[in-house]
Amino acid sequence: MYLNNKNIRLPEDPDTVVWKYLDLSKFLDLLLSQKLFMSRSDKFEDQYEGTFSEPTYEEIKKIAENNPEFLQNYKSHREKVAISSWHINEYESFAMWQIFTQNSEGLAIQSTIGRLQNAVIPEKKFEQYIGEVNYIDYKKEYIPFDDVFFPFLFKRKSFQYEREVRIISDVTQSNIKLNDGLKINVDINQLIEKIYIHPKSENWYKNLVIELVSKLGFDFTIEKSDLESDILI
Repeated sequence: MYLNNKNIRLPEDPDTVVWKYLDLSKFLDLLLSQKLFMSRSDKFEDQYEGTFSEPTYEEIKKIAENNPEFLQNYKSHREKVAISSWHINEYESFAMWQIFTQNSEGLAIQSTIGRLQNAVIPEKKFEQYIGEVNYIDYKKEYIPFDDVFFPFLFKRKSFQYEREVRIISDVTQSNIKLNDGLKINVDINQLIEKIYIHPKSENWYKNLVIELVSKLGFDFTIEKSDLESDILI
């Protein structure tokens, strides 16, 4: 179960739709292990992930003048935080298909904020949070550092199109060492509401996904994306 924190922003409506776009191998790994993979925060392509904006960094540097470990702790903290990213959108996103699936054999998980909250199984070894990402100007705007996970809930405005909500796992208080990331226990039937097949995929691929899901004992609704459906003219 994720931890509540009054400083974390989330859409008020638990039925807010969220998506995760991924390839078939990652999807099957999720079903087989019944664990959700989360990437270590400093392994993302965005090098600013988990870092501070310039105004905040200047303030932290002043605090760290007489305590160098203070700044070093923030830097090393990125190696102890893992993130699972989800896209908020009532509808499918053509851009998300393009960015997060490498070929026509990708798929998308449709879920909701409420389902994410209920899917995360209570974890005793480390802390977990669910929050919506804030997009700011890193040259001008301030990131609060009241809580050490705040840097992981802020990104540059150039990433606004992601409309991201995140599950965040912080293993600082445990002996867990993160390499590429972390797998957390989830209730698969809560997590997944519906599966969408890549809009450019062939029918055989949809049938393959249906067969694999059925053999693994799940009964999700599976549809092919209609973003590439026939035009009417």
